[in-house]
Amino acid sequence: MSCAPLLAEQPAFLGVAASVTGRRWQERCGGAAIQNHIAKMVQAHGLPELLARVLASRGVIPEESARHLAPRLRDLMPDPDTLLDMDAAVRRLVRAVRRNETVAIFGDYDVDGAASAALLAGYLRGLGLKAPIHIPDRITEGYGPNVAAITALAAEGATLLVCVDCGTSGHGPLEEAEKSGLDVIVLDHHAASEVLPPARAVVNPNRLDDLSGLGHLCAAGIVFLTLVALNRALRQEGFFGPTRPEPVLTDALDLVALATVADVVPLTGLNRAFVTQGLTVMRHRSRTGLAALLDAASLIEPPESWHLGFVLGPRINAGGRIGNSGLGARLLTTADPVEAARIAAELDRLNRERQAIEAQAVMEAEAEMERALSLDPARAVLVTASAEWHPGVVGLIASRLKERFNRPAFAFAIRPDGSATGSGRSIPGADLGLAVRACVEAGLASKGGGHAMAAGVTVRADDIPRFEAHLTTLLGASVAVARAADALLIDGGLSAGGATAETVRLIQRAGPFGQGAPEPVFALGRHRLVDAGVVGSSHVRARLRSRDGQAVGAICFRAAERPLGLALLNGIGREMHVAGTLSCDRWRGAERAQLRIVDLAPADP
Repeated sequence: MSCAPLLAEQPAFLGVAASVTGRRWQERCGGAAIQNHIAKMVQAHGLPELLARVLASRGVIPEESARHLAPRLRDLMPDPDTLLDMDAAVRRLVRAVRRNETVAIFGDYDVDGAASAALLAGYLRGLGLKAPIHIPDRITEGYGPNVAAITALAAEGATLLVCVDCGTSGHGPLEEAEKSGLDVIVLDHHAASEVLPPARAVVNPNRLDDLSGLGHLCAAGIVFLTLVALNRALRQEGFFGPTRPEPVLTDALDLVALATVADVVPLTGLNRAFVTQGLTVMRHRSRTGLAALLDAASLIEPPESWHLGFVLGPRINAGGRIGNSGLGARLLTTADPVEAARIAAELDRLNRERQAIEAQAVMEAEAEMERALSLDPARAVLVTASAEWHPGVVGLIASRLKERFNRPAFAFAIRPDGSATGSGRSIPGADLGLAVRACVEAGLASKGGGHAMAAGVTVRADDIPRFEAHLTTLLGASVAVARAADALLIDGGLSAGGATAETVRLIQRAGPFGQGAPEPVFALGRHRLVDAGVVGSSHVRARLRSRDGQAVGAICFRAAERPLGLALLNGIGREMHVAGTLSCDRWRGAERAQLRIVDLAPADP
């Protein structure tokens, strides 16, 4: 349900028309229809009012509330054959299984690529096939299939190559693969052009001619659907029996959940079921590699959706960013606890190293963009480049710029040969993947692709200004609309006394939260800031007290030198309206609610 018409008519929540970050606060989807849905959920379905409010404001109708709170895969699973080329992909995979062929898997160097490769390899190896995995080196090979790697895989005896989370834009290398007699299947989700690469099958819901409506899935979701179809075909052929049991595909949902959250695809529909059930699988700690990574991250509580995106995902990504790109896939496929612990420790170390590299680069990029915006405040797209930046952190730089300045951002690492590797992040309403594909087709980039919220591209350093200009032309109007409608949407008011661990658990029933399913934001009106100080490298910890004497702890991440953090550090003793999300802070076996501050405004400007 769209909230846009209602938002324009609503008064500012708590009267905050311009917060410290410059945003207007508005109630998320107020109006009679939403209030009726809330009342019906409470009265007819017995839901607590707070939970009903969270559900209704995210478009859940009363009749669907029970299914939303307990999503079942069987209710949401489509027939895999609705995806174009799925039947051809399955036929070729069935032949490979029957003939015990070596099936080479070529993945991407991010979490989705590693999880997709591990998912497919685990299934095929479980049936006795050899399934070597190749994850390209970000610096020496770049994104997507390349001729040298494909030739090496063929030399190892592979007769079938499956590209996961890549391949849709790999025309040249896949042409060479076909010429060499290597059959190719592509299982991908990135934006596609009209001309597809030569392959036995290109299964990609974002093909221009695919009408499945599954374009919101990540690559691991596509691989999972492929395995469902393959499993069905093998079952129908009588392949399984007493001595060869049928694989339990739901045991692999931990990988699908990890990839779905880490790749920032919408947590709606089937994706919600993937994550909900995948988290249940992960909590059993049955996958040796993930259990080791949980230990390396010192995560002792049951993993939640945000842990996948902010704790596990960055560690797996660290291998592909600044270390050995194959570490993530190896971790997710190993059954050896000793090897898993070693790889997890190395990924944890690389992640700390990545954080240090990133911090310096982000500081430089933010300073540059502040200067650029002071000269041109209406700038729609941010593009920055440096020969000093590690190619593995440009996506993180872009992400920080997008968060800080609320507009699409691209960061490039310039190489000695004059080429530049770039990564971009976008805001809702501005499709970056399509824009990048248009730049490739216009000859402004040698290769590139992605999806709405993230994309990668390779250009000549000299062409970066032209690339930026074309991006601005393509995205300028949509960015202007998105930024004009930007407001902090508040799910409701809360007091310090109401911010309890029980409240957090109630809200979490409406999760998992993420892209397309925003975490609830609550406003604490007129709370006195009784303490604030810097913790870690740049976080601000605070304590808020209501007028009735109740208090709640709060944290504001990466804010110490930014307007939000400075307002906290300089506002001790003042009454403030504070907005944030709730989480549980666990310490020595005790649970207490903590507010993660996202915005604030003086109660008495």
